[in-house]
Amino acid sequence: MKRIWQKHYGDMSPEIRWEQDGSVADLIERAAEKFADLPAVACFGTTLSYRQVERLSRDFAAYLQNGLGLEQGARVAIMLPNIIPFHVASFGMIRAGMVQVNVNPMYTPHELAHQLNDSGAETIVVASMVSATLGAVLEQTQIKTVITVDLADLTAAPIPAAPVHEAITGAIALTDALAQGAELAFKRPEITQDDLIFLQYTGGTTGLSKGAMLSHGNLVSNVAVYDALAGAITEEGKEIVITPIPMYHIFALMVNCLCYWRYGALNVLIADPRDMAGFVKTLSQYKFTAMTGVNTLYNGLLHTPGFAELDFSSLKVCWGGGAPIQEAVSHKWHDITGGHIREGYGLSETSPIVSMNLVARNAYTGTIGIPVPSTDISLRDENGVEVEIGAEGELCVRGPQVMQGYWNRPDATAEVMTEDGYFCTGDVAVADADGFFRIVDRKKDMILVSGFNVYPNEIEGAVALIPGIVECACIGVPDDHTGEAVKVFAVRNDDTLTEAMVRRTCRETLTGYKVPATVEFIDELPKSSVGKILRRELRQV
Repeated sequence: MKRIWQKHYGDMSPEIRWEQDGSVADLIERAAEKFADLPAVACFGTTLSYRQVERLSRDFAAYLQNGLGLEQGARVAIMLPNIIPFHVASFGMIRAGMVQVNVNPMYTPHELAHQLNDSGAETIVVASMVSATLGAVLEQTQIKTVITVDLADLTAAPIPAAPVHEAITGAIALTDALAQGAELAFKRPEITQDDLIFLQYTGGTTGLSKGAMLSHGNLVSNVAVYDALAGAITEEGKEIVITPIPMYHIFALMVNCLCYWRYGALNVLIADPRDMAGFVKTLSQYKFTAMTGVNTLYNGLLHTPGFAELDFSSLKVCWGGGAPIQEAVSHKWHDITGGHIREGYGLSETSPIVSMNLVARNAYTGTIGIPVPSTDISLRDENGVEVEIGAEGELCVRGPQVMQGYWNRPDATAEVMTEDGYFCTGDVAVADADGFFRIVDRKKDMILVSGFNVYPNEIEGAVALIPGIVECACIGVPDDHTGEAVKVFAVRNDDTLTEAMVRRTCRETLTGYKVPATVEFIDELPKSSVGKILRRELRQV
């Protein structure tokens, strides 16, 4: 597809050079030296400097290398929320040349066992508060070493330690591992851009999750791309970035953890973003300059007392991803903070950034922006033929951020990679004449009403604009006459709002077959730990 979007680049180069930047380990160590005495990471009232994180991660790397005797390339799982030990353990793994296996702490025992066995990890760093999940399946895995972490580790927070599950014997506390590592030598291995850095497991919504193999080169190139996009508004050593998205998620791991580390920023970790009141209290303590989030998180903050009274004078940019940013949320966010949420698009398989709305455009576009430098997008039909501008097609991406393949799954890799090097995302998109792309929906979420395609994102966007609607989700349900019908689940803050009123309002903006056949009001929508609404759970209701 012709790169018609490049006319919006301005002074930004269409091709980004990153080969000279080395590995992610090099990036970490350069920043640690350059910003040694600046604050690096904060959580639970404790702040560590770049020098402190460098030393602790070095000690952890030494423990892995010479305490456990792990070879370069060994897979090490990390199952932690957003707390300071995540930085220490992650950076230690990276500097020791290990492959970090990012694990959601909210996983069920079944999900955890699959990921550990599939990755072949023999070591895991796990939060004590979720150690029961590991204990339930430990004997079914290859895990030999369990390193436990308490929420208050490396902080002065008075948080009681959680007991380690009785099935886990011989575990070592992170603090003890660090103490051992401090007494051990560490030999920094040679790490190339071709070496793997992360196994980033996909959501597994269509079966067992697969591990996307991401290399140092994948991540370094994406860091360079982010710098091209946001470098003009970023001041080294002066940024404060808010991190509510879990860092085991590729979005926060790359943008918040790596990109802002490169800038010498202070990373403020939000361990439990579901505690909105606590979240707002933390925000009140900082003159923050940047934040990442998903639509549901931004919407939640907008409905939290005290948020509108915060000081937003230093805020430069808020990035949104994971799911479409709804127009109503973006406009209300702008009314309160002065800035729109810049929506971007990416996946675990693309490290993650594929496209973004540019910082210079402070407006709601209803799109995922334009492809980032060094990236090609092609929209293709079911036969793999590229569609015309304005037509819907599967979004396929090619660039230095695209994964090396799925771990031990050449068959699955072949299914998503084309002969000309494109990764097929499974998302249906459309491009306009200016080169802006809009996600129509996931292929699998499409609803077929009397032969017409209906995309939940469009319906949800329309319903979200109705006064009294806090949030909503749309699914297809069986219908004897139309095959499928549209059903909306909605959370309201106005009890006088009725199903009939919602359907009547929808008729004003939606074609007849798109109007919800039914609207069900519920107290809460099911969400993933990252805040994505789980439509598949609504289908089971």
